[in-house]
Amino acid sequence: MADNYVITIAREHGSQGNKVGKIVADRLGIAFYDYKLLRLASDRSGISEELFGAADEDVHRRKIFNAASKVYTGKLLPPDSDEFTSDLNLFTFQAEIIKELASNENCVIVGRCADYLLRDRHNVLRVFVHAPLEARIKQQMFILPQKSEAEVRRHVLTTDKKRADYYKRYTGSDWRDASHFDISVDTSMHPLEEAADIIISNLDVMFKINANKKK
Repeated sequence: MADNYVITIAREHGSQGNKVGKIVADRLGIAFYDYKLLRLASDRSGISEELFGAADEDVHRRKIFNAASKVYTGKLLPPDSDEFTSDLNLFTFQAEIIKELASNENCVIVGRCADYLLRDRHNVLRVFVHAPLEARIKQQMFILPQKSEAEVRRHVLTTDKKRADYYKRYTGSDWRDASHFDISVDTSMHPLEEAADIIISNLDVMFKINANKKK
């Protein structure tokens, strides 16, 4: 087993999975990666961070059904390739960063198909954070008070759809497939600190470490 551990968090929009992941990272004293991965991938590739951001978790449906042969393979294209800045190559740069992080440090990684990319590793706790739709809409209405309930509902559903499409595009798999995760946490049933407790407790059990002590 690797000496380090990694927690991946996939999350439904409005479930506050990002906040839960940050709480976990802060309590364990370990690194937290979400959009920071875009900057790392940009630094590695020399491709602008804006291009990574444009491709991030936003795949058009028309790309999904004709891309069966173009799911993630792990092969990076060289700078002289016409496809060097393609969405797939941008994803592959991010994947390389995620795998290196998983090999070298304790960290929490949010999104970006990290559960799939690290599926064969034994030092990973894969978490899915979710909540009923109505609870997520209510939570988002606090953040977007200028929008109507109908607009917020559409925003939540659209964001979930983009995440599902992104996952399907690069993995060929269903984003919500329970077999991809070790545990799932419903934040409508558990306050954020309690949700973090659940994740940390499972980390202790899986890796036989006292994860409540900062690493």
